[in-house]
Amino acid sequence: MTPSQMLTSFYTIVRKDVVRIFRIWPQTFLPSIITSVLYFLVFGKVLGGRIGEIGGYPYITFVVPGLVMLAVVTNSFSNVATTFFQAKFFSRNIDEILVSPTPVWVIIAGYVAGGMVRGITIGILVIIISAFFTSLPLTQPFTILIFLILSSMLFSLAGLVNGIYAKSFDGITIVPTFVLTPLVYLGGVFYSALALPPLWQKLTFANPIFYMVNGFRDGFMGVSDVSLMTSLGVLGALTAILIAVNWYFIRTGLGLRQ
Repeated sequence: MTPSQMLTSFYTIVRKDVVRIFRIWPQTFLPSIITSVLYFLVFGKVLGGRIGEIGGYPYITFVVPGLVMLAVVTNSFSNVATTFFQAKFFSRNIDEILVSPTPVWVIIAGYVAGGMVRGITIGILVIIISAFFTSLPLTQPFTILIFLILSSMLFSLAGLVNGIYAKSFDGITIVPTFVLTPLVYLGGVFYSALALPPLWQKLTFANPIFYMVNGFRDGFMGVSDVSLMTSLGVLGALTAILIAVNWYFIRTGLGLRQ
């Protein structure tokens, strides 16, 4: 394929997904916004006053970066997993893409870009809404942007793995329920890992979402339990691994052949 044809293929995949995301916005955007507002009310206004401060910031300010990351991660993952699974089992249009000369990396980039659009949009909306509950500092805006992009990319790639390998719709729902949700809630969203006992600290440090939350929090407040370079290194390594896994699955047809 020529570069122009590859660009057309990429644009077509992304456009279809983005149009769907904004057309059914009550399903794609509204639930996460409502959930975030409830988190702000309960953990910020109700419990925040009793907990006090963490790292020199009010508790509600401390948890905002984690709640934004929670919305970004879950939406990026679910969007790509569901979209690819539907293309594979229901509309069957993935077959048309696979028999076309579209390179594997263009297919991966197209689906991942759709998930990133949804994840980043949700993240920005939650940040805007948080302004009604607390004054959120912006210590390093570039760091915030980098972690927003990398985190949405990483979990869009993870969602693509799930969508490729799932054999039924239960395979799409079981991963967010039994894997993603525990990782998110045990990833330092609501607490500092330094306040945990040594054993739980080690378990938290083994959680990849912990590094995303802390890198994102560092961008807002300059407060983190690990160094920024460590967080970036973990995200970069996991992203490279998932790109390779997705490329292998699509290239070999593993999980795609019926």
